Amino acid sequence: MSGIAELHAQALDVTGRIVAGIPPGRWHAGTPCKDWDARALLGHVVSGNLWAAELAAGATIESVGDRLNGDVLGADPARSYAASAEAAAAAFLRRGALEAPCAVSYGPVPGSVYAGHRFVDVFIHGWDLATATGQSTALDARLMEACRQIIEPQLEFFRRAGALASEPPVPQDATSQTRFLAMLGRSE
Repeated sequence: MSGIAELHAQALDVTGRIVAGIPPGRWHAGTPCKDWDARALLGHVVSGNLWAAELAAGATIESVGDRLNGDVLGADPARSYAASAEAAAAAFLRRGALEAPCAVSYGPVPGSVYAGHRFVDVFIHGWDLATATGQSTALDARLMEACRQIIEPQLEFFRRAGALASEPPVPQDATSQTRFLAMLGRSE
């Protein structure tokens, strides 16, 4: 997809605003992601951002080792997110990063494919965090459409991998956002 590095950076920014808006008492709120509260879900996103920064820069899973294991949020989850988002965005915006192979667990894949997967993850988990913490859950229509274009051809792969739940039923008059979220195994 053309402009995937920029779309990824925009999704990081959108999710960053949600993270910054999480009230202190809502870090343990349940999310649409089974078994993850808001803090654990954010830990997953931050960890993914940190991995993206490493792998998009040419590192391998073996060279990173266990350096990114454990609590990646520390005492200031919002600051940890912001730093990880900046690093992940910069990694994919770097000249040549989208053409270079990334040694991900399901790869290697071109950086453009990995950036697309990171875009989907960050964008959707931003909605999950907003849902869990009582913030606006309205999705940016342009980012939602770009996400749909990336994920739709790969739905079965993601479902088989356990990354997406099965699609819940939606009414015939459902909005495009409701249909999009259902495709990703989520209900509004």
